[in-house]
Amino acid sequence: MKYRFEVLEQSVKYQGFFCLERIRLRHELFAGGWSRDIVREVFERGHAAAALLYDPVRDEVVLIEQFRIGALDSPTGPWLLEIVAGIIEPGEKPEDVIRREAMEEAGCEILDLEFIADFNLSPGGCSERMYLYCARVDASNASGIHGLPEEGEDIRVSVHSTGEALALLEAGKASSATPMLALQWFALHREMLRKKWGVDSEL
Repeated sequence: MKYRFEVLEQSVKYQGFFCLERIRLRHELFAGGWSRDIVREVFERGHAAAALLYDPVRDEVVLIEQFRIGALDSPTGPWLLEIVAGIIEPGEKPEDVIRREAMEEAGCEILDLEFIADFNLSPGGCSERMYLYCARVDASNASGIHGLPEEGEDIRVSVHSTGEALALLEAGKASSATPMLALQWFALHREMLRKKWGVDSEL
């Protein structure tokens, strides 16, 4: 059954690098009838796309590391091990974002894309939806520091064997949701990817 909701009032309370909206609404209840009016703040930052970069020939994964303001209080610090990602601009497709961000953040050209999933990151208070992929790349020259200086980006690239990348996942080194999901998916689908991308899975 598809339940209904009504937005009664919506206003922008803060507009800076991101946006904060206040919404008054009501929705149908599982038991029947309608809820009382509910007021919630929603963090609006747009939708995003991300990709785990994988070289099936070398059987290597390209990861990045950068400073994240939201992880200031993280036990391991605000420098996080991640995968390439970016905000989807108006008129862009998620695939376009992946191709742009792979070059900006890791210096890698996308050779092929495999869609993994799209999902809400934190729907209790944030509108962001993530479109997640695995991307085929040539990792032979992936290294160095990348990012756009005008955006304050300082991104370090690292290349890991499949075993090393999955060991990082097992050790909890990929501590944000998107790289965790990507690496878990990769662990389950690596053989399929190698077959699809024309590489012998016997290593």
